[in-house]
Amino acid sequence: MTSVSYPPPVDRLLSYGDCRKYKEWPNYVAELGLKSEHIPDLIRMLTDEELIWADSDSDEVWSTIHAWRALGQLKAEDAIAPLLNLFEEMEDVDWVSTEMPRVFQMIGPVSIPALSDYLADDQYHIYARTTAADCISQIGQHYPEARTECVNVITQQLALFASNHAEFNAFLVANLISLQAVESANVIEQAFAANCVVPFIAGDWGEVQVAMGLKTREEIPERRFTQQEMMDYFTSLDEAVDDSKNSRGFTPAAKPAKKKSAKTSRKKKK
Repeated sequence: MTSVSYPPPVDRLLSYGDCRKYKEWPNYVAELGLKSEHIPDLIRMLTDEELIWADSDSDEVWSTIHAWRALGQLKAEDAIAPLLNLFEEMEDVDWVSTEMPRVFQMIGPVSIPALSDYLADDQYHIYARTTAADCISQIGQHYPEARTECVNVITQQLALFASNHAEFNAFLVANLISLQAVESANVIEQAFAANCVVPFIAGDWGEVQVAMGLKTREEIPERRFTQQEMMDYFTSLDEAVDDSKNSRGFTPAAKPAKKKSAKTSRKKKK
């Protein structure tokens, strides 16, 4: 049991338990009668380290997830910054990358500026930044009036392909495909031409053109990469990193991003 107390009805989230047993997200607002006045306690639950790293067999360990779902359903703008803090804090918990896009989609376009700033900050690890890009993409897909802004934000980040990690670029390309951002095709093509995009995530330039409707499958036959091609590709990236050590000092596309901080031990929820 947590040593921190929560008032009703927020305290009931401590016993909702394993999220895997729910086929759909519960309607926390309707079931618990949650209102805007409960947002501060939900944020407190969201950021409660004792709950985040509780025993993996307990019901309480799942309350963080229930809290962020409830905050999404409440469209809690005050939760934007605390939610962003979890992108790295809980980076090794798959539920973050899986569910945060839906949470931020619920909160809506008001969260785009904060997500954009996070995406652009290379102090964060590429997977945390990728989650931010996924959230932006999801908002753009759900809110037509915000689509152009979302496309522009992701495209501007991809335009820095020479200094981005190649894997990060690939995830950005995948997001632009999800947004059907044909207006970004020129930047995408440039990134591929510079060999700055891992082609095994969203496909190579040919596959991207087909996915965006710029080319037909008849024009671009489907390509399947062999294991050897994948190995050769990553070997070439490693060589690019070695060569860059004697270059002018620009960050190579293959250089992995560093985390802001490293925690030596974490208890995984699943």
